[in-house]
Amino acid sequence: MTGSLLMAVEYGGYISIVKLVLFLACYFPWLLLLNWAHRDAKALGTNVSLWIGVLLGAGALGILIWWLIPVFIVGILAFAVCVGGAALAYVKHRNSRVLDFDKILTIDHIKSLISKSDKLEAMQNFVFITANNNEVPSPEPRTPTFFGYRTGYDMLTDAAWRRTSTISFSPKGDTYEVVYNIDGAATRQPSLPREQMEYFIHFLKEVSGLDTKEKRKPQKGKFRTRQVKVITEWEVQTAGSTAGEQVRLKRITKESAMRITDLGMTPEQIEPLEKLRQNRLGLFLVTGPKKSGVTTTMYAMIRNHDAFLNNINTIEKQPSGQLLNVTQTTFSLTDTGTSTYAKKLQSIVRMGPDVVGVGECEDPETAKIASAAAKDGKIVYVVMEADSVLQAMARWLKLVGDRKLVAETLAGISNQRMFRKLCDTCKQGYAPNKELLKKFNLPADKAKVLYRPGKEVFDKRGKPSMCETCQGTGFIGRTGVFEMIALDDELRKAVKTVVQLPELGVQFRKAKMLYLQEQALRKVISGTTAINEMLRVLAPAKKEGAPASQ
Repeated sequence: MTGSLLMAVEYGGYISIVKLVLFLACYFPWLLLLNWAHRDAKALGTNVSLWIGVLLGAGALGILIWWLIPVFIVGILAFAVCVGGAALAYVKHRNSRVLDFDKILTIDHIKSLISKSDKLEAMQNFVFITANNNEVPSPEPRTPTFFGYRTGYDMLTDAAWRRTSTISFSPKGDTYEVVYNIDGAATRQPSLPREQMEYFIHFLKEVSGLDTKEKRKPQKGKFRTRQVKVITEWEVQTAGSTAGEQVRLKRITKESAMRITDLGMTPEQIEPLEKLRQNRLGLFLVTGPKKSGVTTTMYAMIRNHDAFLNNINTIEKQPSGQLLNVTQTTFSLTDTGTSTYAKKLQSIVRMGPDVVGVGECEDPETAKIASAAAKDGKIVYVVMEADSVLQAMARWLKLVGDRKLVAETLAGISNQRMFRKLCDTCKQGYAPNKELLKKFNLPADKAKVLYRPGKEVFDKRGKPSMCETCQGTGFIGRTGVFEMIALDDELRKAVKTVVQLPELGVQFRKAKMLYLQEQALRKVISGTTAINEMLRVLAPAKKEGAPASQ
């Protein structure tokens, strides 16, 4: 009997080593939970004593039930329910007091835990650089600066990955609506809580050198970010409204050395521009609606001239980029008190340039000076807002007020739109129906296959697989579509004599000018863009205050 008892003690006696290890495996995590909850509740400013008491009491109750229940596994479950329930109650309470990215046990939080090492490494390789060229150090956790810094990191890295050019933040109730502009198309993103945006706006103003207390007057500033070795410059614009402060972030990109052959023009459209360069005189109207890329087109036309052999000058209100060896004059608000846009253009013309670029023309005085410069033997490119070549012609005739001068100096007119290009990696071909072909007068033999953005693809596990080339948008980059007319002797005669604008339009058609839709259909047939993209871009703009269609 004594020997049997000694043998039992030798192998553990009345204490199971396995059960003891399991008990300690549950007990110590409970102590760690208490320690974490104490620090977390203190940082949040919530009732520390209450929640520590709840967690402590839940653990003690769980241990008591564990000891009293004879079935060991049931005791473990009882302890887990008591402690887990109290812990979840605290998590729910603390998540209601923090910003979205600081919440725990959410789907996003669990995903971030899986890739935490990658996230930390990425954040370490990301740096904000202030307007004063100072790097912003990583802020302390749970501080106002940290909340703004973290929101900025998440927002800007995501926007850069999606090839976003501008980000707009608009207040609406308790949230801010977020819209990305990707390849010229507005893409709505998940909204952000107003409290989170307030931290973010304050942080943006600090790094941009803006007044953090000013929330009504418009402000503009710049800052940079560096991710690994890639430096991106951002422009910040803020403005007050009745709903709250509006913010716009614009990614500043260096104007690429784009030539007229890169714009999307057809060979037939490039030919008159080459003739203009060789003839070394004439005025060309570069027209289109707002945000249709007319400035880029004017820059490309100016680059068509050798800046070393020609004296080139431009006048612009907001230059989009720097032109190498070109004198770019900016007309700012400070000039309005002492001069006008037309007078400043006149002073540029008097300096004797060979090529002149006029960033915009809205008044008769500017139009007349530009026309006079072209008559005097200069090449002049004028940017003007218009929806078509014919409309641009009508506006130009009205501004200049002299048909003879227009006929003598005008070399041509272009009108343009920007279309998103289909992603070559994921675009899908389809056979269009006959009604569609008939609607757009497309011959069936030339449009056997059209293309559209690729549909969402799923892998073997049923998870959606995104195209890494276009980030799932179906488009990447943009191209121009142009309606263009070059004036010859017959058309110059028509400009002088034809009074009715529709009659002039007939003359343009006789000169084989294709309308924007016809040029766009060529891009559709070639697979460059989709027919729905053509309809989106060419849809008539809605007038402000117009009633919505039923």
